[in-house]
Amino acid sequence: MVLDRVILIVLDSVGVGALPDAAKYGDEGSNTLGNIAAAVDLHLPNMARLGLGNILPLKGIAPVAAPAAAYGKMASRTAGKDTTSGHWELAGLILERPFPLYPSGFPPEIIEPFEKAIGRKVLGNKPASGTVIIEELGAEHMRTGYPIVYTSADSVFQIAAHEDVIPVQELYRYCKIARQLLRGEHAVGRVIARPFVGEPGHFIRTDRRQDFSLEPPRPTLLDAVMNAGLQVMAVGKIKDIFAGRGISRWIHTHDNMDGVDQTRNFIRESNRGLIFTNLVDFDMRYGHRNDVAGYAAALEAFDRRLPELLEALNEKDVLVLTADHGCDPTTPSTDHSREYVPLLVYGNRIQPVDLGVRSTFADLGATVAELLGVPYDLAGESFASMLMK
Repeated sequence: MVLDRVILIVLDSVGVGALPDAAKYGDEGSNTLGNIAAAVDLHLPNMARLGLGNILPLKGIAPVAAPAAAYGKMASRTAGKDTTSGHWELAGLILERPFPLYPSGFPPEIIEPFEKAIGRKVLGNKPASGTVIIEELGAEHMRTGYPIVYTSADSVFQIAAHEDVIPVQELYRYCKIARQLLRGEHAVGRVIARPFVGEPGHFIRTDRRQDFSLEPPRPTLLDAVMNAGLQVMAVGKIKDIFAGRGISRWIHTHDNMDGVDQTRNFIRESNRGLIFTNLVDFDMRYGHRNDVAGYAAALEAFDRRLPELLEALNEKDVLVLTADHGCDPTTPSTDHSREYVPLLVYGNRIQPVDLGVRSTFADLGATVAELLGVPYDLAGESFASMLMK
């Protein structure tokens, strides 16, 4: 039976336990959702009803005898733990080799031509937390006009600039220059614009962040859906992650709640196809800042909005909740963590079965294609036959 729409929501960084190879990444013991639940009194009644507590042991969130959704978890086969490769794998593209990392900063063959192209020196050029480095170098940036360049444990080239010093559109231009330079062996997953405002000691990053990703090297689920004549509607940074490819319509969002609003608006339309949403606040605002209380509050805020999404679904719609990696705020690290991701699949035509542990995120992409009746020859093994009543 072919369904009308799949609404795929990525709860960015909501991992559910360390993968077997997590120690290679320094992430042994990471469990974003489990460790948050152990640290605070977490209330997620709506996700619990779907079967969240059936996926993994969670303090205060017991498994239910009759979950409303199919449930399971997925492992990543791509080497890495970054946003781009996580989303690409969800869409059926598994990378043969990971994106390059720069634990000592970017080499002269990247920085020197970048400085020449923008006509300014750069500050930083090292791995750092975004909020920490703007406090460290923000005043010097305002005095000199030099942009702040930094990276992290992920494959990213990030450029931070005060909006009154380097206007946002100029910052975006710098990012496009960097994107053109970062090719071949230096093809990082994302170049990210990180605008901020305020005064020294009180800097605040704004919501005009923009990601400049590599274009996927091969077709993805999004291309398959579009080629079948269906719509792909992207909410949040999905458009950036896929470099605009395979997307019919898109909208950037200000925060998680705006992401829920825009997803609901797309659900209310009648277009067949895929609604693909990323809710980034869990990762950007709380995971990377080791803010356990803030992360928990964001999870509870989404859980309170979840019934609106469920009630908006049509008879032949399916809602999927998952993630792209972890970012455990309870560990000393402020970087992403290599974890399993949750899998909850809900709809009127869906059997609430145990989907077990999927060996790759790409199984979801294959399943979405089969549910929509879309020709698909990418990575992953569909579990659609387990879902349909």
